[in-house]
Amino acid sequence: MLSEDELALLEAIRESGSLSRAAARLGKAPSTISHAARQLEARFDALLFDRRRYRLQLTPAGQLLALEAARLMQDVSRLSKRVKQIASGWEDRLWIVTDEILEFEILAPVIRSFDALQSGVALRMTHEVLGGTWEALRDGRADLIIGATNEPPVIPKLRWLELGVMEWVFAVSPRHPLAKAAEPLERETVLRHRSVVVADSSRSSTGRAYGLLGGQATLAVPSMAAKIHAQVENLGVGWLPRHRVAGLLKRGELIEKRMADPREPNVLYVAWRGEQEGRALSWWLEQLRQPRLAKRLVRGIEITG
Repeated sequence: MLSEDELALLEAIRESGSLSRAAARLGKAPSTISHAARQLEARFDALLFDRRRYRLQLTPAGQLLALEAARLMQDVSRLSKRVKQIASGWEDRLWIVTDEILEFEILAPVIRSFDALQSGVALRMTHEVLGGTWEALRDGRADLIIGATNEPPVIPKLRWLELGVMEWVFAVSPRHPLAKAAEPLERETVLRHRSVVVADSSRSSTGRAYGLLGGQATLAVPSMAAKIHAQVENLGVGWLPRHRVAGLLKRGELIEKRMADPREPNVLYVAWRGEQEGRALSWWLEQLRQPRLAKRLVRGIEITG
């Protein structure tokens, strides 16, 4: 490792190309700079400065030393900051996994508020679908999950809170045969038509899909936004978040159909492991307990166009 003064010497000589100018830049006598340069060469037993030309330059060995030493100094500085960060209760990184049904746009202002804390905690945000969300927490691919559906599974030291309740509507395109079918729709009637489902991202099971009838043909899509679009485009039928498609229903781009077997609302959960409660996780949990944010996440962003 080089000291800050030695790094400054190398940088001054590299940029100025002159012993006198380097000395002036560093506020030292040229003889002092010359002596320090010779000491540095003796320490590494290598020629670091090319004195043969009019301009004083770093040799390839000197350039390598300057670049690598500067990099090491930055690494040490970052390490020092991280050690202080962890010692003060902040995590090194927080991995947040949201269920795909939630929209990232609603969380963006929360991320900005977290950044304003200048905690140094690196955020990683990814999403999963249905069983994959709980699985991410269980398998250590998440420190915090937001918007998980279904009852909390058995996970060691699991802690959770209810984010809210999501309501659903069975909707079809006005061009779909079910648009004019008599209500309430029976299972046997719906079974004859393809259902659009969001593909479960679970890695350890066959996955699941809400509102799907046994033996029904399916079109699996990657997201709720894609599912809504597919149903507007008459590619299939299925249950959609009521608040998100309210505008589409008003404009007639989708038609709500009353069902003989209504779907119960889904409780959405926030969950984490009890042994991992650093300051960053605690801050996020405090935000998610705020009714206004929780309500916005559950209701989602209404599609207006």
